[in-house]
Amino acid sequence: MADPVRINLALQGGGAHGAFTWGVLDRLLEEEGIEIAAISGTSAGALNGAALKAGMLAGGREGARENLDWLWEQIGALDDAVLPAWMHPWLPDPGMVSKSLEYSVPYAMGEAIGRMFSPYAWGPTYRNPLERIVDKFDFDKVCTHQGPELFVCATQVRSGKIRIFTGDKISTSAILASACLPTMFQAVELPDPESGEIEAFWDGGYTGNPALFPFFEPQFPDDLIVVNINPLYREAIPVTPPEIQNRINEISFNSSLLRELRAIEFVQRLLADGAVQPGRMKDVRVHMIADDALMNELSVATKVVPVPTVIAQLKAAGRRAAGDFLSEFADDIGKRQTANLRAMFG
Repeated sequence: MADPVRINLALQGGGAHGAFTWGVLDRLLEEEGIEIAAISGTSAGALNGAALKAGMLAGGREGARENLDWLWEQIGALDDAVLPAWMHPWLPDPGMVSKSLEYSVPYAMGEAIGRMFSPYAWGPTYRNPLERIVDKFDFDKVCTHQGPELFVCATQVRSGKIRIFTGDKISTSAILASACLPTMFQAVELPDPESGEIEAFWDGGYTGNPALFPFFEPQFPDDLIVVNINPLYREAIPVTPPEIQNRINEISFNSSLLRELRAIEFVQRLLADGAVQPGRMKDVRVHMIADDALMNELSVATKVVPVPTVIAQLKAAGRRAAGDFLSEFADDIGKRQTANLRAMFG
């Protein structure tokens, strides 16, 4: 039996849309021929990565799938025991749910309140709603260097610099920091992994969504699978206030990923042209799993409001996207890149 091909996983943040990544991971974990060597995650990607790693160390691939199921049940997902697969075709269209949310009175009021009041206005009654979930992670397993190496990205508020938490620096606070949208949550204060000083942190999506540079170390494999949540391209020009705000959100949270992908493509050209000797710089092979058609139907509304029917459909979409990717490109992993970065930046 051939040795499994080793890969790195880059998991974007995107609130409840992270259920798409749940579906992708659920499908990839079925492939015995793929070994996950390292994971970089931001926001929902950090939660998915931590759940996968802890579950894998507790019970192998099935343990990882079960722990991801538990995570999304906590966030608001309905599994097939509650919502059978045969019912999925009759569920409301995700785009319809998204539009309904955007124009609902409670959502509009919440948006208005979010612009008028700071999360600090809650005073001593404030609590991050994700804390009760993240606190239940088995951090002895999340923080160990056994199994896939995990990198959690956050943004230091004062300097605006990216910070990577790994090993024993990963904690409930570090994961909450990675998912800390400043209009919704108070900044998370914890020791900076570089300086050791107590610093405030916001969502990692502003500086790394997710960070790719940790994979450039020689001990990690050359193949990198990026799971995209935020669509890179939208055909329609946004014209309504919700559409404009949504596209601003997508562009800002894609910018750091595009910057790193452009750097990878530049190094690839240097190596191909002989300007850099092989081995001097890492020749990363990039693969991407996404469903931009579906994500174009959704908006920030379904990111911040975890609607169970949408979460169930996102998981199913993630499994389909991963299955389609494997059907077309499984034999390329470990041999050649399948993402066309030159076309992306041409």
